[in-house]
Amino acid sequence: MSKKNKAFLYNFLFFAVLFVIFRVALQYFTSLQGFWLPVVSAVSASFLAPKFQATQTKEGEKLFMKSIFSKEIKEIK
Repeated sequence: MSKKNKAFLYNFLFFAVLFVIFRVALQYFTSLQGFWLPVVSAVSASFLAPKFQATQTKEGEKLFMKSIFSKEIKEIK
């Protein structure tokens, strides 16, 4: 599997997991209903999910991760 595909898959998986967690938590703890429940869940998940990116370097293609909780960009091996 190429690094681009891994980055796409990791982005999707982290977003999906956080989306489900936020949706269930918001449904349980708040009175949001209808259209607003998935919208708030999606915005929260996209803001808090780590971002993965495949980049071409001199050594070859590498996978990097950036999170709002960390200032540094980490390489995923």
